[in-house]
Amino acid sequence: MQATFDPSASPAATTVALIGAPTDVGASVRGCGMGPDALRVAGLAECVARMGLTVVDRGNLAGPATPWRAPEGGLRHLKEAVAWNRSVYDAVDAALGAGHLPLLMGGDHCLAIGSISAVAWHARRRGKTLRVLWLDAHTDVNTEATSPSGNLHGMPVACLLGHGPSALTGWSGLPSALQADALRFIGIRSVDAPERDAIRALGLTVFDMRHIDEHGMRTTMTEALHGVDEDTHLHVSFDIDCLDPDVAPGVGTGVRGGPGYREMQLCMEMIADTGRLGSMDVVELNPALDVRNRSAEIAVELIESLLGKSTLARP
Repeated sequence: MQATFDPSASPAATTVALIGAPTDVGASVRGCGMGPDALRVAGLAECVARMGLTVVDRGNLAGPATPWRAPEGGLRHLKEAVAWNRSVYDAVDAALGAGHLPLLMGGDHCLAIGSISAVAWHARRRGKTLRVLWLDAHTDVNTEATSPSGNLHGMPVACLLGHGPSALTGWSGLPSALQADALRFIGIRSVDAPERDAIRALGLTVFDMRHIDEHGMRTTMTEALHGVDEDTHLHVSFDIDCLDPDVAPGVGTGVRGGPGYREMQLCMEMIADTGRLGSMDVVELNPALDVRNRSAEIAVELIESLLGKSTLARP
């Protein structure tokens, strides 16, 4: 199976808009609200600029503090999560409207609801087919009825598919921002029992770590990118805990057995080769649990690869 992309293609956007969302409103532990500034300290803007791209740092969005309350109706901090995601939606919408490539710096993964909802609206308006690569240790397809914790960072995929709370669905102008066939999960290795049932019922395409172990990252990414062409808007939602915690310890929900550094570099380089990257999230970086900002530095290196940096100029 070969991916149908043009390796000589270039991303339409030559300006990267950095959007910080410093909140852990949907997370299980404190700390990922410091993620945007950790990426800045690791030199994200400078590295992207050295690649010849224009960088516009929009600063950090403002939003409510995390109250750290117990779940209500199976959900923690719903009101606050809605407020943060509304801010994210507006910022990503503005960046795409200006022709920029939005890079959302989280913050926790519930922020992908606002980000991808805005991307879905723009893709539909421009007649583009949306493909979302969900790089994560978890599938995040729980709902308030199945989540053992009520933490919203375990529910963004369900919300984007139209199965979450009404306050977090329908933002793209349709009942669901995504259809199941738009999603490809990569690096999965921690799935709750109800999520397994949901994955099967929804027909989601999941490349778990067993698949990567058996087939390798190259074949996995060829499969994940199959069908990507000039009419595709490619969005990458990169949870840092997709990486093995021995590589990137600065995450709140690390799971052993993830991709190593070189595997993830190949993943990012193959995405860049499509020339179709149009937007991205980088989330769940927790500097409070990191070692000398190592995870942020690795994230920056991987973002560079995702934006097209490579050792050689490849044909």
